[in-house]
Amino acid sequence: MKGAVSFGDQVEISSGDSSSSNTDDRKTESKWMKNTITVDQPLSEWDSEDSILRRARMYQEYMKVVPLPTQRGFVIPLTSWVGLASSMKELYGQPLHYLTNVHMKKLDSMRFGSDNEDVPLDTIIDPSKAEATIWLIEEVHRSTSSHHYIARLWLADPMYHIHVDAIFPKLQNSSK
Repeated sequence: MKGAVSFGDQVEISSGDSSSSNTDDRKTESKWMKNTITVDQPLSEWDSEDSILRRARMYQEYMKVVPLPTQRGFVIPLTSWVGLASSMKELYGQPLHYLTNVHMKKLDSMRFGSDNEDVPLDTIIDPSKAEATIWLIEEVHRSTSSHHYIARLWLADPMYHIHVDAIFPKLQNSSK
């Protein structure tokens, strides 16, 4: 068959909309999809991947505009990193980035099997330093994470949404 494509070959997906002002983003997305979508995947998977990429972009853009709290100074007792992060979300009414939530879970899992596994963290690490550490990690994730990277993680984990906070603080209107 002339011009046939083998099922293992990768193809570039394009919407064909060349009037977009985000041509660089489209080229980057197209390059990303070219490297991740193969011909033998059903069409519904392409839609799913495109949808997740769009959601990851919107999520990252939103997280960039959520300001970090400036009034801190509470001493929050902590027994675990996930527990501290949860207390901070409640206390400040702030979501934490998906990547920060995943990182907190990993920090807790690193303690499994250690000599101080059952010791509350606030007896090992100063609570103020622990909180400052989380806000620093949060700032890095909000300001520098690629939506392509987030989308790749979300595609690999069908339960990714459990690490996306459902807290939506009121944002000041920047268009005034």
